[in-house]
Amino acid sequence: VWFDYEAFFERHPWFYRLTIKLEYFYIPAHDLLMHFIMVFSSFIIPQRRNQRARNVTVILVRAAAFALVVWWSPMAALLYAVAYMLMMTVLRFMDSLQHDYPYHLTLFTEPYPEHRGDLEWEQEHTFSNVISFRWEWPNWLVLNFGYHNTHHARPTTPWYQLPRLHRELFGDDPARVIPLWSQLRLFHRFRTYRVFHDAPGLAEVEGADFLRAAQQARVTGGNAASFLTSF
Repeated sequence: VWFDYEAFFERHPWFYRLTIKLEYFYIPAHDLLMHFIMVFSSFIIPQRRNQRARNVTVILVRAAAFALVVWWSPMAALLYAVAYMLMMTVLRFMDSLQHDYPYHLTLFTEPYPEHRGDLEWEQEHTFSNVISFRWEWPNWLVLNFGYHNTHHARPTTPWYQLPRLHRELFGDDPARVIPLWSQLRLFHRFRTYRVFHDAPGLAEVEGADFLRAAQQARVTGGNAASFLTSF
């Protein structure tokens, strides 16, 4: 990534306090910050200055479209904003437990750093957080996004084949996934600790230990990992 949000919050403690207060009420403030940077990325990220013309065009087109919605129906515009935040909440709920490693500031590093591990290492540090392991249909709500180990093993597999492929590759043992109840518990309990992962009483774990801790709702999870923020 490029943006070091931990350093940003350390430089601007008032913004961090505001973010935590909003996060307490389940408002995805941390992710809203990331999306704000994404919208104006060519004016914030030096390496993307050559994209400013395109960036401005996209901003103007989307702003005009949203202004038309506001003019046509203010309620529709309000509900669109609510739906957008719900989308971000669902995305970060699903993203928050799928890997146990932190971000690295290597997006524009030259030469590009060597890969840390092989496919075995990748699987060891990737986790599946399905909505339901017993029934397939609840996972359709997120296009089977919770079968993340399978997605990493075969990235081009269509979403509707992921449950079957998961059982072929990893077996039918629910102990290989993080259950929904644990996901909900830690998402609620640690919602104000996911910026710095500083929840009291939690040990730093990775790999198989992370999986076991997540199953017991003993990890914070992470924010700002959505594929919608490409920096």
